[in-house]
Parts: sequence; C-alpha cells; structure tokens
Amino acid sequence: MEGKRNAAVLDIYPPYDRQEIDLLLTAEAELSGRKIIVLDDDPTGVQTVHDVSVYTDWSLESIRDGFAEKNKLFFILTNSRGFTVEQTTKAHQEIGARVDQVAKEMGMEYLIVSRGDSTLRGHYPLETRLLKEAQEAGNPWKIDGEILCPFFAEGGRFTIDNVHYVRYGEELVPAGETEFARDKTFGYQSSNLCDYIEEKTEGAYKADSVICISLEDLRAGKLEQITGQLMSVSDFGKIIVNAVDEYDVKMFCIALYRALERGKHFTFRTAAAFVKALGNISDKPLLTREEMVTLKTPAGGIVVIGSHTKKTTMQMEELKKLKDILFIEMNSDLVLQEGGLEGEVERILSLSGNAIRNGQTVAIYTRRQLLTVENDTKDAALVRSVKISDAVQSLVGRLEVTPGFVVAKGGITSSDVGTKALQVKRATVLGQIRPGIPVWQTGEESRFPGTPYIIFPGNVGEVETLREAVEILMGQTI
Repeated sequence: MEGKRNAAVLDIYPPYDRQEIDLLLTAEAELSGRKIIVLDDDPTGVQTVHDVSVYTDWSLESIRDGFAEKNKLFFILTNSRGFTVEQTTKAHQEIGARVDQVAKEMGMEYLIVSRGDSTLRGHYPLETRLLKEAQEAGNPWKIDGEILCPFFAEGGRFTIDNVHYVRYGEELVPAGETEFARDKTFGYQSSNLCDYIEEKTEGAYKADSVICISLEDLRAGKLEQITGQLMSVSDFGKIIVNAVDEYDVKMFCIALYRALERGKHFTFRTAAAFVKALGNISDKPLLTREEMVTLKTPAGGIVVIGSHTKKTTMQMEELKKLKDILFIEMNSDLVLQEGGLEGEVERILSLSGNAIRNGQTVAIYTRRQLLTVENDTKDAALVRSVKISDAVQSLVGRLEVTPGFVVAKGGITSSDVGTKALQVKRATVLGQIRPGIPVWQTGEESRFPGTPYIIFPGNVGEVETLREAVEILMGQTI
C-alpha cells in the first residue's frame, strides 16, 4: 500500500519556463478548431474557469447554442453523480448522439470531456465508455485511448509516481485511504491510478497496460516523447497524467493537441484543472463583492449545507464565528419517515423566510452525523441522498423573498439548487470567490435573476474558506 508523503515533495521538481509553455499551448489550441464540450457530473467542474457558459440541460437547442458560441468551450451540467446507472446510461447515450448530430450539422470537429471528481468518485468507467460508443456509432474512426487526469491543485489533489494524493495540511494522503474512498456509492481501494483502472474496469484493463505520463518527462520538456506515447495508444487503451502544477497539465495538453492533429482520438475523465488547460483559459483574480453582488437589496442571503464530509462540518463550525447569521438544522434523518421531510421543510421555510426578509443571512444544514441503515445498498443510499438534497433545494426554490445571495455546499446539493430551485437554464461563470469555488451569474429565466450563486464543493477549501466567502458576500469581517 502507498504511504503518506510530506507535501514538500511538491516543490522538488524543476521549474518550467511558463511564458514559453503558454505561447506553445496558445499556438496549438488556436490551430485546433475543435469545440470542447465538458460534461460536468456535478456543478463544481467550473471551479477553474471564467466567462464560459453552463447549460443545465442537453436538449438539441442548448447544444446548438453552445456550438454557436464564439467560446472554444462550454459546459453541460449532467449532475450524473446523483444518477443511478440506468439514468446516467440514458443521459450519456443521448448527449453523445446529440453532440455528434449538431457537430455534423455545423461541420465542426469536437472533443467531449467527462469532468469528474478529483477524489475519483462517480460513474467511471461507465460514462466514458458510453461516450466512446456514441462517438464511434456516428463516425468512421475509433476512439484510440482514454486519458485520466484527476489533478486539481485548488482542492489539494496531486498525482505523483502514478499515485493520487489528497492534501491534508503538510501531509499528502493516498486517495484510497481517505474518506472519499469510503463513499457508499462510489467507493474504491486503489490509490495508484493504474491499479484504480484495473479495479474499476474489473480487470478488463490491467494495471501494467496503462501508459503513464511522468512528471520527470513533463518537466524535462520531452514533448515528442509524450506525443509518441499518445500516438502509440489503441483499442481504448488508458493513459494517466501525473501532475502537481497546472503547467504539468498545460505541457501535456501541448502534446495532446499534436497527437490530435496527427489523427488520434481520445475520451477524457478529468478534474477541473485539465479543462482549463485544454481550453487554454486564462487566469483571473478572485472575484470582489462588487463584481458579484450587483443587485441592491436589503434582504439577507441563504447558505445551504448538504455535504457530510469532515471538512464541511469544520467549515460550518468556523462559519458560526460570523455575526448576524441564523443557523437552522434540518433533521435529514426524517427521510426514513413517510412525509417527514415535507413537514421539516415547512418549519424551516417559515423561519428562514422571515429572517431573510429582515436582512438576516440564514445558514441551513443537514444533520452532521451520516445516517446509517441496516442492510443498506448503494442504490438505496443514493436514492436517500437525492431525496434529502431535493428537500434542501426546495428551501431555496420555495422562498417568497429574493435573497441577496445563494451559497450551496456539496455536489448534489449545488446541482439541485441551481437547476431545480433557481431554475437556471444557462448561466455564465463569473469566476471564483475563493480558489476552486465558482460563482454563477443566473440568467433572466431563473427564479432570482442576477442573484450571485456560489457553488461550494464539499471537499474543497481550508477550514476558514466558507466563512471567508460568506463574509465577502455579507460585506463584513469578523
């Protein structure tokens, strides 16, 4: 089993000439006329980008609108991490076929990126296999390989010597030893990505068959060698990318664009950092309150917290240091009682609506102790979590007062708040309020037009980060 490492290892690799890499990547990205469609399995995948569109459905109309944009890249929010196997199968078959149809209508080439969790949870390898099949069904070529790149610096996710790590303070912990690997629905054991692939594909792809892009080769600038590795892939072979810095991913994307130009075809299962590099999206400073809160309103904001990770609970306790916030616990265990959650929602709506109307910000959170059920199954646990998330989102959607801002904590929670409560069809990503924490500008069609919507992943940030974000939105400091 892989051991923990000191985070100092992140700094031992030789530096890049960043300006040179930016120029090379820009040249390759501009040469490629491919539209990039990013399928986001929860809304947090936009946590590295700005000034791009997110569509919350995959109708032909939305896909056509995305292809017609001047932007190189657009997102489709699937929220498939909250789907059953049957639901995500249907969704990915539809999306794959429709994207190919629209691309042919417009005479454009395209890439589909499956943006998944940086801690390796989700419907893998199912979703990328479905996208492979959909693309091959409509074209004479085959998908040569699949690229995995879960690196995400803002969340403390690094891949070194093929092992994926999660940072806790000054310690790097192998992902398979973290709470994320014990996820009831998407759990796993392997931290080495080669072994992870063999585990998740149930032996269909062996660990020793995986092509590994090393940090040493990336830092040595061996672009031709890396391109050659990509050119050697066939029969949907697997490629993993080691990375501890965004420029590792940029260097890889230069080689990737060259392999694409030479006729290779790939699918992608990656975290958010890869999307930014592939789309050659520039850096942007963290957003100020003035950039986000453009509507003048005396109303308070609303924060809904659904994630059960240890980090989220610590962040919530830190949030309690802010003044003028009303904290309300939702007894999410009532999901086990017929009609129990409905009554709980009515109780909380009454309390929160009055407080927000009077200028007070409200924070609503589910019970912090994760519900355990005897003889539980993965599907039953997922169904329960979706029911709880539906109750949480309704606390926003059924508000009779427009809040000053909305913050949602957790993947399924933030998706449901965006699509069901706020009824967003298309949003613009303004940028980030804190590293890895994106802000949507809601469209005119939404429940509360122009209200800033902050999507706060359950597994991102330091203990203070939630408090810092909310105090910026409230315009106060502790």
